[in-house]
Amino acid sequence: MYLPRPETLLLVAATLLLLSVLATKLGGRLGVPGLLLFLVIGMLAGSDGPGGIWFDNYYAAQLVGTVALIFILYSGGLLSRWNTVRPVLGAGLSLATFGVLLTMLLTGAFAYWALSWGWLEALLLGAIVSSTDASAVFGVLRERAVRLRKHLRPLLEFESGTNDPMAVFLTIGLTALLTRPEMNAWQILPMFVQQMLLGLLLGYGLGRAAAWALKNIRLSFDGLYAVLSVALMLLVFSLTAVLGGSGFLAAYVAGVV
Repeated sequence: MYLPRPETLLLVAATLLLLSVLATKLGGRLGVPGLLLFLVIGMLAGSDGPGGIWFDNYYAAQLVGTVALIFILYSGGLLSRWNTVRPVLGAGLSLATFGVLLTMLLTGAFAYWALSWGWLEALLLGAIVSSTDASAVFGVLRERAVRLRKHLRPLLEFESGTNDPMAVFLTIGLTALLTRPEMNAWQILPMFVQQMLLGLLLGYGLGRAAAWALKNIRLSFDGLYAVLSVALMLLVFSLTAVLGGSGFLAAYVAGVV
């Protein structure tokens, strides 16, 4: 297997990062979300574009994507204030659960009728695309400084930060039903309850512990507090996930705490 030289990889990475930063500036002037331009840059640089960069390491892609999403959700929680989240808590949780379920059903029904797929395969497609992308929502709202009605902006941010557990549950559950025909839908409900409860409880508890640590641990250099915060963020996610909860929900809740 051919591996390019480290300096070549760094040159490509630096070029793509620089183009992404410039795309944000250009997007602001054109009135186009920078995230859309990021996608265009990725398509042009990829194996099907003129860049011709072939990348098929799915494990690395999952790892990088997971870490990036943890940062996005944690930072989104840090920038959220409880006094703005509390009024939209009920509506946000409804959208993050029943809204995701409804999106899955509508998308699945379309795939069933238009693509002639089986119901489970169609619903699996719906589950995969059912959740809003937190990075897109946070990025667009803050990049464009969108002015919305009083509670609409915190509602959108809270929903985008908490709907991943439902989408993950539906995707994993439908995959299990497809690969294990002896299972029924009721058998996967305990997994959903476990993920949500552990995500909320551990996110709150570990968030309180992280806040105490950041306030009381005295470090030699100020820059180490950012490193400590990142370490605590990764600990919240990984420990919750290992214990069977939703690490993404825990990361967002810990950020809010």
